[in-house]
Amino acid sequence: MDKRNLTLLTDLYELTMMQGYYVENNVNETVIFDMFYRSNPNKNGYAICAGLDQVIDYINNLHFDDGDIEYLRSTKIFRDDFLEYLRGFKFTGDIYAITEGSVIFPREPLVKVIAPIMQAQLIETALLNIINHQSLIATKAARVVLAAEGDGVMEFGLRRAQGPDAGIYGARAAVIAGCVGTSNVLCGRMFDVPVLGTHAHSWIMSFPDELSAFRAYAKTFPTACTLLVDTYDTLKSGIPNAITVFKEMRAAGIPLKNYGIRLDSGDLAYLSKRAKEMLDAAGFSDAVISASNDLDENIISSLKLQGAAINRWGVGTNLITSKDCPAFGGVYKLAAVKDDKTGDFIPKIKLSENAEKITNPGNKKVYRIYNKKTGKIIADYICLEDEVLSEDESLMLFDPVETWKRTKLNTGSFETKELLVPIFKNGECVYKSPSVMEIREFCKQELDTLWDESKRLAYPHETYVDLSQKLWDMRYELLQKYHYQEL
Repeated sequence: MDKRNLTLLTDLYELTMMQGYYVENNVNETVIFDMFYRSNPNKNGYAICAGLDQVIDYINNLHFDDGDIEYLRSTKIFRDDFLEYLRGFKFTGDIYAITEGSVIFPREPLVKVIAPIMQAQLIETALLNIINHQSLIATKAARVVLAAEGDGVMEFGLRRAQGPDAGIYGARAAVIAGCVGTSNVLCGRMFDVPVLGTHAHSWIMSFPDELSAFRAYAKTFPTACTLLVDTYDTLKSGIPNAITVFKEMRAAGIPLKNYGIRLDSGDLAYLSKRAKEMLDAAGFSDAVISASNDLDENIISSLKLQGAAINRWGVGTNLITSKDCPAFGGVYKLAAVKDDKTGDFIPKIKLSENAEKITNPGNKKVYRIYNKKTGKIIADYICLEDEVLSEDESLMLFDPVETWKRTKLNTGSFETKELLVPIFKNGECVYKSPSVMEIREFCKQELDTLWDESKRLAYPHETYVDLSQKLWDMRYELLQKYHYQEL
């Protein structure tokens, strides 16, 4: 797809606030915004970060063209001098982000924007739209792939996705999280990922009989022959006819590679076990048995427990829509404002009667702390930008809410990695996104850093996200300053 100008992909109030900053002569005030989320989707133990590559495209193409200006003028909301100012608008700030494919946890900044307030305000909506959607689908896909226990998972959701973009970028996110490929051909072209698929029931129905349809398909695709066997009668017709075709291919000297059957209805556990018996008896024990039909991680886990003989899974609707959890819930909050006189950032905090909505103030960075022996994640550690975490010194971790809960990490027992990396500096992109398949491999490595208990599909162990003492003190001081009552 050609690069698109998505500048007006924003909420109206971003633009009205921008006009307010313009009127108040406040366009150059530098601020820090953090994007983060508050709870894992699907009641999961983690999430997968995705969407950064599209964010980069969005920022690189951020500008108001003549059509944008004229549309805004037609709304009768905006001043002419403000609209003329927008003609020269471009992003000049800095962006730091956790890279795609990373395992992430609630309350830590996924993206940090340091920019003039107008610019930082405008990009809020699109940034949230992109990161929220793709991280949601990547997280759902990671759960499905985990449930498949090493079997290939194929993303089949395009026709059920909420529009073309959701289908394209959702498929990309699913591949990042471990799917072996997608049925979405445009996604395959755009991101150079494997495209997969067989044929529909209509193929079978368009022939005089099932066997003729199978023979024609095998003739057309002899090296990728997967036959859909449930159009009429799976056990009495579909599988016997598939076996007949496989025998004919073998007799003709055609190598049987990437071949097998697909089940799309009925009792998948029972049918797959019977299919396996029939294929084995006919000498086709290496035939792939794939399945589709409204699958998700819970159904796949159940089928595994029942001994289903399925070794490839086509997952569509429930994956591409994240049907049981349709939103990621990421937010974008002001964290600091730069003092023009001193050059220091003044921390800002959002208060709420709901404790989980109180933000972490200041200019922050995030460390990941690993157990040195196992390579598994101990915790993530949010601190202020001027703090440095040393592996040569012991470290005290404490729960930011139940502060008496403490863990001391001794020198030499842990390793650290800083998570936020520079993406834009002074408006110029300084980061090159890896290929989707490279991100997929990175994501696999990231998932290996989680403890098995954190990957449980139900009631997983919570990975801790802790604050440094300095950040906790700053937060507490601001809470005391702003949240008091006089009776």
